Amino acid sequence: MQNEKFLRMAIDLARDNAGHGGRPFGAVLVKDGAVIATGVNRILSTNDPTAHAELSAIREASAKLGSPRLDGCTVYASGQPCPMCLAAIHLTGIREVVYAYSNNDAQPFGLSSAAVYAQLALPLEQQSIAISQMPMGEPELYREWQSRTAS
Repeated sequence: MQNEKFLRMAIDLARDNAGHGGRPFGAVLVKDGAVIATGVNRILSTNDPTAHAELSAIREASAKLGSPRLDGCTVYASGQPCPMCLAAIHLTGIREVVYAYSNNDAQPFGLSSAAVYAQLALPLEQQSIAISQMPMGEPELYREWQSRTAS
């Protein structure tokens, strides 16, 4: 019952956003049964390709909770999270995502992220963008950072 309530909220946010010229994506971030943050896709209004609904909700929740960790939270999303959003969800410690519409549902409308998932599943050298490492010696940068944060 809770899942349906929060998922409907995400869909309503997406519908409202689309009604105002945005893309049809909304997200609700919940902890202990309470809404902590919401977000909508703002790519078109900001020209920021990372302005996805899930990332907006994560940013708001992290600011409200004063932590980059969102352990114990659940993301409710109108659409299947793209790889970028899913990676952010993993990095925050969120352990549950509930979404309404899949990439298959989104495909006929040009809103699927399935192609990005497919690219990321390939070895780096087979992906459609050039990805290479240029070693610069020992990782002093990381050691310097560690020495500053350890004190």
